[in-house]
Amino acid sequence: MPFKFENLRIWKDSIELSNSIHLLISKFPMEERFILSSQIQRASDSIALNIAEGSTGQSNPEYVRFLGYALRSGIEVLSCLYLAKGRKLISDQDFEVYYNQTSKLIISIQALRKYIRENKVYP
Repeated sequence: MPFKFENLRIWKDSIELSNSIHLLISKFPMEERFILSSQIQRASDSIALNIAEGSTGQSNPEYVRFLGYALRSGIEVLSCLYLAKGRKLISDQDFEVYYNQTSKLIISIQALRKYIRENKVYP
């Protein structure tokens, strides 16, 4: 794998989350297709995209900034999950599974940001 981000566990986890979200929203009703389903898919995709974009040829502060974008996209996914649950588009069980998967990824992104800030180095 030629790019740094391809070796990062958080990038791999973000790809997995995005693919999982894609399967989840395939069950949403058609009227949500361009509303909540579009928003949650774009937010979950954005996590992986920002991790990758920030890692390529950027300074450490710049990468930390892109990780911040990825983090905010993760928070957006969580909010979308709450909306989906409130609209009865997903079950409580699905909510818990996807919430936990997203939360774990958010914590990992925070840990990488902290590591880069404290060590002034990108792993």
